[in-house]
Amino acid sequence: MLKQSKNYIIMNPDDNCATALEDISKNSQIQIRENSIIINYNIPLGHKIALEDIEKGDMVKKYGHTIGFATEDINKGDWIHTHNLTSQYLKEVVKT
Repeated sequence: MLKQSKNYIIMNPDDNCATALEDISKNSQIQIRENSIIINYNIPLGHKIALEDIEKGDMVKKYGHTIGFATEDINKGDWIHTHNLTSQYLKEVVKT
């Protein structure tokens, strides 16, 4: 049986977020690239983790593409989800 060595995945080297491959507890420490990151919130399976500080209005990149924009400052190790991200898809497709 294959043993999973990481509890996250980074889709593209240009991404500023990783995706949790399992639930990751607050205060866990994970090694990403050359950095050790302390997780600031409980991160559910499939949700995003900030790999760096992201300022309000900055792009959030996953798959090497912009998936949305920060609606507030996001710190390295923070949970990225609908509470602090607006979707690029909604900006492009849903006209208000």
